[in-house]
Amino acid sequence: MHFPYGLSDFGTLRQEGYWYLDRTDRLAALENTGRQLIFLRPRRFGKSLLLSMLEHYYDLNRSEQFDALFATLAVGQNPTPLRNQFFVLKWDFSLVAAHGEIGDIEVALHRHINGRIRAFARRYRERLPEPIQIHPEDSLTSWETLLSVLSQTPHKLYLLIDEYDNFANEVLMAAQPGGQDRYQTLLQGEGLMKTVFKSVKAAAGGQGLDRVFITGVSPVVLSDMTSGYNVGKDIFLLPQFNDLCGFTEGEVAAVLNQLTQEGGDWSADKALATMRTFYNGYRFSEEAEESLYNPTLSLYFFDALFTQGKYPRQMLDENLAMDRNKLIYIASLPHGEELLIEALSGDDRVLVPELVQRFGVADVLAAVKDQPFMVSLLYFFGILTLAGLNSFNECQMRIPNLVARGLYVERLRERWLPPSGRARELPDAVRALGQQGDLAPLCALIEQSYFAVLSNRDYRWTNELLVKFAFLTLLFDDRLYMAVSELETERGYADLALIVRPDMRRFQALDLLLEFKYLSLKELGMSGARVRQESREALVKQPAVAAKLDEAEAQARDYGGTLTKRHGLTDLRAFAVVALGVERLVFRPLSD
Repeated sequence: MHFPYGLSDFGTLRQEGYWYLDRTDRLAALENTGRQLIFLRPRRFGKSLLLSMLEHYYDLNRSEQFDALFATLAVGQNPTPLRNQFFVLKWDFSLVAAHGEIGDIEVALHRHINGRIRAFARRYRERLPEPIQIHPEDSLTSWETLLSVLSQTPHKLYLLIDEYDNFANEVLMAAQPGGQDRYQTLLQGEGLMKTVFKSVKAAAGGQGLDRVFITGVSPVVLSDMTSGYNVGKDIFLLPQFNDLCGFTEGEVAAVLNQLTQEGGDWSADKALATMRTFYNGYRFSEEAEESLYNPTLSLYFFDALFTQGKYPRQMLDENLAMDRNKLIYIASLPHGEELLIEALSGDDRVLVPELVQRFGVADVLAAVKDQPFMVSLLYFFGILTLAGLNSFNECQMRIPNLVARGLYVERLRERWLPPSGRARELPDAVRALGQQGDLAPLCALIEQSYFAVLSNRDYRWTNELLVKFAFLTLLFDDRLYMAVSELETERGYADLALIVRPDMRRFQALDLLLEFKYLSLKELGMSGARVRQESREALVKQPAVAAKLDEAEAQARDYGGTLTKRHGLTDLRAFAVVALGVERLVFRPLSD
């Protein structure tokens, strides 16, 4: 099996025997849904391959390749009447440079569209009655010339636009000064981007453009260009297209079962459980019956199993590292960091009445960001996903999987523990816990460095949630662990479980479970100064502290039994941890 990791050209994929998950059975539904469709999905979710498949299916120049490309696929058995009936033109706005002044960006956009029209003219020159004149300074005039030439033929045009919002989003979120002003110039008034889509709308009104399929990540541009392009039909929340991109669990399991025949020291069941934890969880419709696996990460995992016979060392493909910038952007907004914390808290506690499906630059640049806006932005970025509807018909949102959770944790750790000073002590403290079961060094680091930062944050969550986040952000490491906050057990939720990855059990690393409680200084009846002076041994003997430790220990034992049974663990190290205000941590290792 050859997996098309990083490959988005449908023709190459099919002609060279790469594995392909067939989605051609959706072509008839797409044709019947509308002529101008807008389909949004997070980065690296297979949108470019989808467009390439559409290009190969509808291109009239590829009719002789139809059997080679599609005969063994669903649509090959029942092709639609529109197969190989169009001239196909594709624009890819991810290739438009977003840096420089507004004039530089406009030149880049003209250059890209002209380049694609020039390539179009070469590809179809035998079918065109006359050459298409390219206007170097004005790609929209070139576009009008193309339409004029096509009007003399019996065929119409299918326009594919990939990553329509890419360069606009890059301009908007760029750290460089003036980025937001350049965005406004491009989209508002009679800006070039808006004019481009007005030209597309006009062409679809009887000038020879028959169909348009647009992909992107977020709807942030849609609102600003609505008056220029108000004919597109949004299909990204429709349940019938939930899995148009993405893999279902049954599809992933089938691949793993087939890969076991290739050999390797791994089992399909454990590999599926690992992939489910790290890659599953995406829902793109309130009515979707099944969650999806990220296709790029799944291919990354499959490719490692096939070529190396083992799991990838890092579960996060670095090709998704750009998503970190989106979290940096959200965290910088008013109340943005608070939202990240709320999402990490689990229990599907992030609620919005409904997703905001269209928002423009004015919303993004507003001084105050409301939660529906930021939650919707994180949803379209793929860093939150739909969990369903609650009893009050509100959308419940959650972090989809452990890879996305890792992005949150990384961002908060960077904000709370800058890579200097005591941060250098973190690797040794984590190693002491993970190898020797010694929690004291990590507690000391949190007391002396982390609590001082967290206690200054303007949030009203000085309780066990604070101590849980301190440990979660410092201990999260997918290189060895499946680090899960609020891991569901049979009788409740474990605060923080660090389960060694199945493929990493050959290393000296302990499975860990930590249960947290919080005791305010008022409840303790001690001042902060006295708490800081007392030894841990003395603090543990305080009746209020001992009671909290007993409570945490009872829960840890209960959850530990479930985890041991579920994962077949033989040496789970569990700890009851109590925070005394934001001054000290006391803990009790659980004996067998």
